[in-house]
Amino acid sequence: MEENNVNEPFQPYGQPTGFDQVWKLFQETDRQFQKTDRQFQETKKQIMENDRMLTEKFKETDKKIKELSALFTTQWGILVETLADGDLIKLLKDKNIHMQRTMQNARGTSGGQKYGYDLIADNLHEAVIVEVKTTLRAEDVREFHQKIWKAKTYLSQYKDSIIYGCMAFLKAEEASDRMAEKLGFFVIKATGSSASIINRDDFVPKAF
Repeated sequence: MEENNVNEPFQPYGQPTGFDQVWKLFQETDRQFQKTDRQFQETKKQIMENDRMLTEKFKETDKKIKELSALFTTQWGILVETLADGDLIKLLKDKNIHMQRTMQNARGTSGGQKYGYDLIADNLHEAVIVEVKTTLRAEDVREFHQKIWKAKTYLSQYKDSIIYGCMAFLKAEEASDRMAEKLGFFVIKATGSSASIINRDDFVPKAF
């Protein structure tokens, strides 16, 4: 008889596990599965609740942002309309600049460059170009200073006119109102349903 040459370690076989032991193991395993499932369901419920709370928070934040944006847009529109409907002409007249009409939203393209001016008051020889901001900042003043130098190029009807700059706002930050005055702009601040020029008494506007 040939010897068995299979290279497996010899392991003695124990007695087979009884039915009662197998049943107890099954029941214990089942309890562990049920416990794990309950923990999973609780975790899932918590995740869903957190997701719901985050969704509600995002909706609330988005609503506030939209409300704030609408408020600024409305305030900007009210200020423009207030100035366009006569306040600007009256304010400039008090400074011995007599304008005949106002025009809103002068926008277009010139030489491939887009331009836009919020409000313009003019007569046959002069024009006052107004930049309107809800909150005026130093960067706004610098940008407007660059824009107004290009006005005669963009708006050919004013190429032979004297052009003055003006910045109107509801709120000023970074001493931007004083900065605008130093650059030769009229400075108009809106208060309630009216507006007023707040330049110093000795202010002389710069002609562009």
